[in-house]
Amino acid sequence: MGLEALVAKEVRNLGYECTVENGRVTYRGDATAIARSNMWLRTADRVKIKVGDFKATTFDQLFENTKALNWEDYLPEDAEFPVSGKSVKSALFSVSDCQAIVKKAIVDRMKKSYKKTSWLEETGALFKIEVSLLKDIATITIDTSGQGLHRRGYRTGQGEAPMKETLAASLVMLTNWHPDKPFIDPFTGSGTIAIEAALMGQNIAPGFNREFVSEGWGWMDDEIWEQTRIEAEDLAKYDQPLDISGYDIDHRMVEIAKANSIEAGLGDLIQFKQMQVKDITSKKEYGVIVGNPPYGERLGEKRAVEQMYKDMGQAFSKLDTWSVYIITSHPEFENHYGKQATKKRKLFNGFIRTDYYQYWGKRPPRLQQD
Repeated sequence: MGLEALVAKEVRNLGYECTVENGRVTYRGDATAIARSNMWLRTADRVKIKVGDFKATTFDQLFENTKALNWEDYLPEDAEFPVSGKSVKSALFSVSDCQAIVKKAIVDRMKKSYKKTSWLEETGALFKIEVSLLKDIATITIDTSGQGLHRRGYRTGQGEAPMKETLAASLVMLTNWHPDKPFIDPFTGSGTIAIEAALMGQNIAPGFNREFVSEGWGWMDDEIWEQTRIEAEDLAKYDQPLDISGYDIDHRMVEIAKANSIEAGLGDLIQFKQMQVKDITSKKEYGVIVGNPPYGERLGEKRAVEQMYKDMGQAFSKLDTWSVYIITSHPEFENHYGKQATKKRKLFNGFIRTDYYQYWGKRPPRLQQD
């Protein structure tokens, strides 16, 4: 929630027109679009095929409308197809019953399509189906991603409350950073924000280092995935120089961040160091700082966190050409930081409602043309 516009921008950059709704972006594409979307979308949670949607206020409606969908176009005879579900503000509120009815409807359709009289084996490729009911509209989807797209495959270790890679990429996208500018993550933790910035800076596809459940589907030809990975390799800018630093007060997290960066294929491209936020300084100009500091939500932490916000504000005030972006749930952040944000945006870090405080630095002077 709150990142739909970013996902839509990414989808359009891939060449697909889309519509934007709360919590989702919808667009039409072929098998190649499934592969490219999984490979390239940095801010989406997962890519699903919408098999159908319809009104369902009774179990009979749910059964008959599900059975009417063209399941044989997606599921082979031996498909393994578990059904999950959710229901919000709908007459059909028993999720377990809805799951069972959808499963039975698909089985009936498959038996007829494949001329089977016995039970389906379900020993083949995995197709994870979801029935989602919202205000009596049932939407039935197949997940093409498998693990969520935030699972980039580079995390060898993490801290207590790691930020999802998809949110970290979103925070970077919402800044004015370009690869030719210096970039600092002052609370780097396991390095996620800095690593996502580096991947974006060198245009490395976020899905390049992992596999997807739809790679096991017979109608998703191996050649499609091969071509998608070749495209990702061709578009990567491995020679793009970057000036990215990640700092953390905990030396153990610094070592974890270094290991994650290496696993992401970035080597020592990012400079990770142990440092307190109050000691951060730079002689460089027009850089960008993106930080996810402690929020002070735990008992006994609040006062120390508020002092840290004050120290941060004093340290960053000296970097007047830099733009600073901080995400936190603390309602009095601006007061402790010592400055009102140029702009703030409501975001969710997991289930925590946060604000993304944006402080825009001075713009570099325009180059005079002869």
